[in-house]
Amino acid sequence: MHAIITDGSISKYINHPKPLVIGDVRYPARIFSVWTANELAAIGIIEVTFDDSNKKDETYYINTNQTFTYDADAGTVTAAYGDATAKAHADTLWTAQDETDGKGTEGEVATRGLKYNLIQNLKSQVANELARTDWYITRNAEKSTAIPSAISTHRDAVRTKQAQMETAITNASDTPALETLYTYTEQEDGSVTRPLGELPRLES
Repeated sequence: MHAIITDGSISKYINHPKPLVIGDVRYPARIFSVWTANELAAIGIIEVTFDDSNKKDETYYINTNQTFTYDADAGTVTAAYGDATAKAHADTLWTAQDETDGKGTEGEVATRGLKYNLIQNLKSQVANELARTDWYITRNAEKSTAIPSAISTHRDAVRTKQAQMETAITNASDTPALETLYTYTEQEDGSVTRPLGELPRLES
């Protein structure tokens, strides 16, 4: 992406190389591939540098739009994000004023927070894992065929871990704490784990 500088400020953005007219001169699209940065800058075309240092995981945060800044002294154009806003980690409830305004009933859920959504996602993962061995349960109900102990142990382990994970999510004090639960880091032994842990998986 490039910016065109006119009279000391950004006048236009170019997302893809294309022919263009600057002043009275028409330039072909190939200048973007064969000209040097200095040659392009000489006619007011500067490649945009993207600064993502403030950009955060959109699972947990709402990022701002990018702001484009031209630094005449440095001869650069930078696209940067502002400070991200953390998404609500807990449910938002309707207030008394909301009820007065006809928006909803006071005390009821207006918007679900991250905790609720993450727990619902976890429940879906648990259901998928248990579904892999549901046929043992069906066979037992229909044919009285014993369920292998390894299967029962696995299903119990999944539910136990689910409870632990839901508790960890529920007890997270804020959005950064939730993000930390899901952040993988490399351990001394070379393994990569996250504080929330993983659901047990049945070996094939």
